[in-house]
Amino acid sequence: MRAKLTYAITAAVLVVYFVLVGSRGVLLIETGTPVTIAFGVAVLVLPGIGLWFLWKNTQFVQKANRLAAELDAEGGLPVDELKRTPGGRIDRDSADEVFARRKAETEDAPDDWRTWFRLAVAYHDARDTPRARKAMQRAIALHDGKPVAYE
Repeated sequence: MRAKLTYAITAAVLVVYFVLVGSRGVLLIETGTPVTIAFGVAVLVLPGIGLWFLWKNTQFVQKANRLAAELDAEGGLPVDELKRTPGGRIDRDSADEVFARRKAETEDAPDDWRTWFRLAVAYHDARDTPRARKAMQRAIALHDGKPVAYE
């Protein structure tokens, strides 16, 4: 629940920021000189990109949460079996061990979105966020029946 609240607050702050920046872009365009019009258009592009990025991230999170809920209902969510340091951080060797098992499961069933979901969690636990995101994107695509390019 705390993560959802943090995400919502961050998204709201970003939207307010984008609106403020966008209004400055409009003011620059309204000035009417070629230089300020060019700057105004450039300033308007940035909030547009930011809003698009925020929208895509929000969609990704919602889809991943739906998969997690479905997997939880099936009883297939990965169990947290990781060892932790005294400070509460995940032990790297423990994460690597779980990752190796998850990777083998995914190699045995490459078309099952469930194995990709669990692999994404293992990547995340191993602090490899880019690969965690790619694995989750593949899980979402497989779940939705979309074609997946194999690497």
